[in-house]
Amino acid sequence: MTQDLDAFVAALPMAILVIGQGDRILALNASAQALLPVASVGSHYVTALRQPAVLEVVDLALRRGQAGQTGFTGPGDSQWRATVRRAGQNVVLTCEDMTAQEDAERVRRDFIANVSHEMRTPLTALIGFIETLQGPARDDPVARDRFLTIMAAEAGRMGRLVEDLLSLRQVEDQERVRPTGPVNLGALVDSVVRTLGPMAERAGVRVLVERPAVLPDIPGDAGQLQQVLTNLLDNAIKYGAAGGQVTVGLAGPADEPDLQGPGLRLWVADQGDGIATHHLGRLTERFYRIDTHRSRAVGGTGLGLAIVKHIVTRHRGRLRIDSAPGRGSRFTVILPAS
Repeated sequence: MTQDLDAFVAALPMAILVIGQGDRILALNASAQALLPVASVGSHYVTALRQPAVLEVVDLALRRGQAGQTGFTGPGDSQWRATVRRAGQNVVLTCEDMTAQEDAERVRRDFIANVSHEMRTPLTALIGFIETLQGPARDDPVARDRFLTIMAAEAGRMGRLVEDLLSLRQVEDQERVRPTGPVNLGALVDSVVRTLGPMAERAGVRVLVERPAVLPDIPGDAGQLQQVLTNLLDNAIKYGAAGGQVTVGLAGPADEPDLQGPGLRLWVADQGDGIATHHLGRLTERFYRIDTHRSRAVGGTGLGLAIVKHIVTRHRGRLRIDSAPGRGSRFTVILPAS
């Protein structure tokens, strides 16, 4: 019977611990042993379970037959859910790792808080200006024109945020479906550079294009890849040094170890101030900004690189960011050639 119990417990994927008469541990599997290193068959359950909340629900199950559930923190701040049930004369304790779910919930809460914050700032400004125009500035044409200009900018900021939020949601919904339509990256680069040309001229930035005369089409979503390049080039123009140079390049196809096959490279390099190393790993997080004031001043929503990352992931590609203070930045997208 003991061998059957040991085999059954060992086969279960979750951490399982069985407590029998005398409050002794009858059986546990490898997952439970890893979670509770001091636990062993024959030892008292109190010596293995150091969490007061878990001890309480186990005690209630042993003394009263009452089922229970509680959360506790495991090794490395991992989050677990302990469930206790009576099984005949024994008590079964199962522990489920909830770390991923807790992390997802934290990300969701942070996202909602960030969206609320981003919307509240321009909305508060709009409400304030409207109240001023309805009152003290009602008959002041100079103030009215100035306030309306600011209101238009704040409304535009909210509009860009909503547009990026909808775009991010759409990309996330499609992320598991790999696009297959043929895309000519050379034509796409020419189109984006032409579209953003006036913006570059106003900023005094010269945009250079480096690419082979002939490039094969690749499988992809042309609209989304255009969005990737537009975001990267837009950032380079806004944050690159005024009067400097931005390079948009294409190369390949060539063997790409990261893709384990042939791929094409698309990159955007600027001559700006560069980015400190400790920021690089977080640049694609939603609403992460190096300089919040500057980002908002140039109309950034904090979602552009998050959208880029999701689109590149959908295309089974890779995004590489190389930068250092005083050396500018280079954003490289590596896409499968087939």
